Amino acid sequence: MARRLSVASTQPQHRVAPAPSPAPSPWWRDAVVYQVYLRSFADSDGDGIGDLRGLRQRLPYLAWLGVDAVWINPHYPSGGADGGYDVVDYRAVDPDYGDVSDLEALVDDARRLGLKVVLDVVPNHSSDRHPWFQAALADPDCPEAGRYHFAPPSEEPPNNWRSLFGGPAWSRTPDGRWYLHLFAPEQPDLNWRDPAVAEDFERTLRFWLDRGVAGFRVDVAYGLYKDAGLRDNPGSYSPTLFGHGPEQAMTWNQPEVHDVWRRWREICDGYPGTMLVGEVCLADLDQVALYSRPDEMHQALSFRLLKSPWGAAPFAEAIAGALDAYGRVGAPVSWVLGNHDKERQVTRFGGGELGTARARAAALLTLALPGSAYLYAGDELGLPQADVPDEAKRDPIFHRSGGARAGRDGCRVPMPWNTTPGVGFSPEGAAPPWLPVPADWARHAVSVQSGQGGSTLTLHRRALALRRAHPAFGSGSPTVTTRGDVLTVRSVGSGEAVRCVVNMGSETVLAGCPGQVLLASTAQVRRSGGTVALPPDSAVWVLED
Repeated sequence: MARRLSVASTQPQHRVAPAPSPAPSPWWRDAVVYQVYLRSFADSDGDGIGDLRGLRQRLPYLAWLGVDAVWINPHYPSGGADGGYDVVDYRAVDPDYGDVSDLEALVDDARRLGLKVVLDVVPNHSSDRHPWFQAALADPDCPEAGRYHFAPPSEEPPNNWRSLFGGPAWSRTPDGRWYLHLFAPEQPDLNWRDPAVAEDFERTLRFWLDRGVAGFRVDVAYGLYKDAGLRDNPGSYSPTLFGHGPEQAMTWNQPEVHDVWRRWREICDGYPGTMLVGEVCLADLDQVALYSRPDEMHQALSFRLLKSPWGAAPFAEAIAGALDAYGRVGAPVSWVLGNHDKERQVTRFGGGELGTARARAAALLTLALPGSAYLYAGDELGLPQADVPDEAKRDPIFHRSGGARAGRDGCRVPMPWNTTPGVGFSPEGAAPPWLPVPADWARHAVSVQSGQGGSTLTLHRRALALRRAHPAFGSGSPTVTTRGDVLTVRSVGSGEAVRCVVNMGSETVLAGCPGQVLLASTAQVRRSGGTVALPPDSAVWVLED
């Protein structure tokens, strides 16, 4: 008997009683958003670093692929300690990437192609080179010092908080004070209890919204406020599989943070068609969903699929749990299968042919789920995690752990566009890329896969076209069931019913799927009457009769 998981509360809130002229659903509710790690996407000037002009040149590819929006990882002037997430100036562009006029031109080009541009904003911390922090180092009594968390000189740190990148979360200034950094020492945490911090970020939002961006992905949205008394965390530093829990109660998810998002929502409401999506890495899905209540952010990213082991039961639990939690606050789920912080899914799912088959099946599953989907650049090519030599690694996680943790460089290697020696990332005669490109990277190139009917790129393009043609995939009312190793998501909406069936086991299974097969993750999927034979680690989309 199939196991039905509760999704009764997930009826999309924008589907109301029929009206003579219903307003269109906001674009972000079912959008497919393509994440670009700017430094690794396309280099236009030959310095070995991806840039805004390079991204502009590749926008037609994104329109061809069929995504709705592009989210750009931080483009701001940076100290370079953490891939751009240590910001020096929030209202400028790093010279490595271009200037503000380049970003404005990018927004204009994207609009003409039917694409929206979403920027990354980093409100939890700044760079230690930020003018505020530099002023605070020079004068402990200046106003800027109140915009960070400083503690007077003492032999021990103020509390037991730990950095996510390894080691203590407190470092000393030259005059002996302690300052807080929940990430790298070059990333001092901002003190959001100082009104000047909030006021400055509101100016930042308006600066970019005035230039036509469609919204912001908010880094560490569950952070910002810390326990007012800087009390010790109650447990050791051991986040659960799915995110931070009670052991980190003093550093994350303070109730005051929700007021920030209410204010930011008011600002975005003044720019129709814009949105906020938060990075919320908490173990409790109900807590994650609260960040996307109607008066807060429009979306909060759901990382359960990204962190779930391969299997029908854990994937079904992740999907149904998210649908239930987000449904209770009337928000769509924002599904994430890969990003710039996690091992590439081909490698995560076992590597080689096994990992590729599972990644293809997981892609169809994710794109069949009601809500929005976030696609990380290169995942549509089936890129594996690259093996970056230790001497070439840049990630502070690798260096602060003394090499005990591999770091994130392997999922940030430049994008392969063609089969030339530099895989088309840079123009001919360019400087070496900022991270070394694997010797076999050309076999994954866009130019190779775009001409192959069975490639992972072609699979993604077909899936995106079908998702747009059949709105039940992105905005239907879903039911999630499992039978053994088979996971099924059936969605009803827009006068049709569609289903995605995934075999996550090691044996071929027969699944009853009456209707038209729209797409399969492998050519080995076979239909016979109303039954589909699904080989191991495969998925199929069906439009019911």
